[in-house]
Amino acid sequence: MSKKSISIIGLGWIGLPLAKELIESDFSVVGSTTTSQKAKDLNESGVPAIQFSLIPYPSGEGFQKLFQSETLVINIPPRTKSNGGEHFLEQMKFLLGLVENSTVKKIIFISSSGVYPSNFKDGEYTEEELITDENTGNSWLWKAENFWKEKFKGDLTIIRFGGLLGDERVPGKYFSNKENVTGHTPVNYIHRQDSTRLIQFVIEKNLWNQTLNGVAPIHPIRKDVYEKNATDLGIDPPKSFAPQKDGEKRVISGNRIIELGFEFIFPNPLDFPYSL
Repeated sequence: MSKKSISIIGLGWIGLPLAKELIESDFSVVGSTTTSQKAKDLNESGVPAIQFSLIPYPSGEGFQKLFQSETLVINIPPRTKSNGGEHFLEQMKFLLGLVENSTVKKIIFISSSGVYPSNFKDGEYTEEELITDENTGNSWLWKAENFWKEKFKGDLTIIRFGGLLGDERVPGKYFSNKENVTGHTPVNYIHRQDSTRLIQFVIEKNLWNQTLNGVAPIHPIRKDVYEKNATDLGIDPPKSFAPQKDGEKRVISGNRIIELGFEFIFPNPLDFPYSL
């Protein structure tokens, strides 16, 4: 039986470890990076890579090979602060044009839990939440989700990741020595290792035509996370925390993926391992 072929658009912080894990699991993998030097380095390290950019039109050398796989993972977050969400949607349109003339039958679109409303609520935000252009917390990403739902004719699964942390990404580091830090609201995090495992889980279990939250099931408050990071890693905690307000709770549910059989290695963000 031939290997399952997977292309990854974006061999970044999540895409690269995902590629390595898929290769170890005997998938046929090729990925993209935006510079020719990084593509060269990755190929020499054993990760098949092609230089490919969307500026927003396709640019690169030999990037057609990315669209000869059965499954495509789209992992290019919008950089709305630098060049606007319109640019991101234009990238998606050009990418669709390449997909439509390819062998790609299945797509995993990496999104974010930021598409949920930023409003606080007593219950948890689940995949069934009604999101509109008026209440979404990330309009451009929400529009991109719907773009693929409307335009792609194959199987599509959207994964909405919470805060991606682990290794050198330490939440407490970003608030070290800061004053008036919000500490009483619950976190919606997922460890890097669980995020790549979740993508592979979707592929291996054929969980297509779904929207899934990639969020660890335990939601400690930020203060506890930051102070635990400080204790474990020897960094300074925040100097002070903002006054607590009642009702300030925004929790993204990760229950559905657990119900589908996924098991977290790190279900509690207080136990995330880091490497400074």
